[in-house]
Amino acid sequence: MNSDNAPLVILGVNGVYHESSAAIVIDGHTKFAIEEERLNRVKHAKPAGLDNPHVLPHNAISECLKFTELSMKDVDIIAFSFNPAKRLAKHRYLQEPCEPHSWGTVQAERAYFDKLMTIPRQFAELGFAGQFMWVDHEMAHAASAFYPSPYEQSAIISIDGIGEFESASIGYAQGNDIQFTHHINYPHSIGFLWEKMAKYLGFSEYDACKVMSVASFGDSARYKKQMQSLLYPEGFGFKVDADTLCFRLEDYSHLTALFNVSRRHDHEPLLAVHHDIAAALQAVTSEVLLHLAKSAHELTGSNNLCMAGGVALNCVANTVLFEEGPFENLYIQPAANDAGTALGAALWAYHGVLQSNTRVPQPEHTYLGSSFDDAAIRAVLDNADVTYTQHDDLAERVAQLLAQGKVIGWFQGAMEFGPRALGNRSLLADPRDPEMVKRLNRLVKHREDHRPFCPSVLTEYADQWFEIKKQAEAARYMLMAYPANEQLKDKIPAVVHIDGTSRIQRVDKVSNPNYHAVISAFNRLTGVPMLLNTSFNDREPIVCTPQNAVNTLMRTNIDFLVIGSYLVLSNAKNTRTKNHAEAQALA
Repeated sequence: MNSDNAPLVILGVNGVYHESSAAIVIDGHTKFAIEEERLNRVKHAKPAGLDNPHVLPHNAISECLKFTELSMKDVDIIAFSFNPAKRLAKHRYLQEPCEPHSWGTVQAERAYFDKLMTIPRQFAELGFAGQFMWVDHEMAHAASAFYPSPYEQSAIISIDGIGEFESASIGYAQGNDIQFTHHINYPHSIGFLWEKMAKYLGFSEYDACKVMSVASFGDSARYKKQMQSLLYPEGFGFKVDADTLCFRLEDYSHLTALFNVSRRHDHEPLLAVHHDIAAALQAVTSEVLLHLAKSAHELTGSNNLCMAGGVALNCVANTVLFEEGPFENLYIQPAANDAGTALGAALWAYHGVLQSNTRVPQPEHTYLGSSFDDAAIRAVLDNADVTYTQHDDLAERVAQLLAQGKVIGWFQGAMEFGPRALGNRSLLADPRDPEMVKRLNRLVKHREDHRPFCPSVLTEYADQWFEIKKQAEAARYMLMAYPANEQLKDKIPAVVHIDGTSRIQRVDKVSNPNYHAVISAFNRLTGVPMLLNTSFNDREPIVCTPQNAVNTLMRTNIDFLVIGSYLVLSNAKNTRTKNHAEAQALA
């Protein structure tokens, strides 16, 4: 452990299910946090499997140590966001239908526990000699939301698929202390409901975002009664119909009978019935989360609410629970999914366990990942088949290109921590172009046409362009969906979804001055204070390094890459372009 004068170094790690990640906290200050998928280039880092809970996010851990110029020997505490003993105790004798030798069976749960118990030894073999700490998964979620929030006291909702056994918890935090007041346990899980329904509708268990998109096209009333039999409020929480859902069986017969609709397979077309089922799921989820928010308010008496957990990424439900609910303020962890538990575990170890006297302020942004200087960027560009020029101020030039209909890969500063691209690893485009959605989906993102795109809007103009009833911190992180202004929405068709809403990111000058500058320049040119913003990737994790960015530029129909102070064009695209118009833009 550290000497009296040495800084206290805590490494937070998440790696049991998916979204593996690591974060490093020094004397209570968050220094760096990153998802493993950005480094190993595998979506979600790994699948959630019985055979791999002990597989550590080695790349993410190495990046944390590299950034802070430390070694594993310098780490005083490792806080791991899971409690194996708690899971084993709760699951080993759970009576429910399970696939043989799979989740929930006595043999599988014991083997799962045994794999997890190798984790401390793995860290010791890497040179770690400090204190290893298991942190309950729900506490890691709660800590990730409360400690970075601007509130001295707050109600907390942690809600996901499952931690060790809880799927949702209500808590109250004040100062450094977090206490839970109510739990909802497996199998009553909104996260698992969405995973099961996603597979029933022909997607993967990771495709909640696709289900949300499909829901916008549907009529929720058609199947709402059936959906309310699957998910309904009870007491301070909720319940699900586990017998119909069969979470641990690949059985969809009960759902087929309930909706009188056969399970869709991924090669089959999306029909109106699928839209309507998804719409009912979204509507009932929003209602239940509103009930949960009211429960949290009644149990805690706080006017502030902090949220984390994968379900907290549901921007439609977030808006309902906040704008129709009792809370005055809302903060949602930008890395609300399991990735955020690495940060939460580290912050909990510092504030909650060590009982430090002072709550340490955290960064008021989520740009906590890798960054690269111009020298590192130029080394990559010089080895690529590209043409580039360097500029001190790119905002005006980029705004002009965007106004001309160009698609820009925008790579600036430190990478975002969490699933949303928030202006440092983004693809940017003109929100006024009604054909831009199809162009991006088909030629750049290579995804379904029903998937929407989101606006990054200057915070000083957000209330003018969108109908916002309450100001939420969460709107800074693309976690709220608002109706577009009826008089203005026709000016921004590329960022208004079929239901008339937009999942916005409010951009302020303090947290991201470069991004604010380019949107401001676009506003001066066009009178529209926003840009279409989507993640900088093509069916892969969001780009992390300059080489990732160049690779994506070369294989997609992105027009330009703006990386550091460089404006870049692929030479292959240059030779295909009539009269070299793109090349002239570099001059």
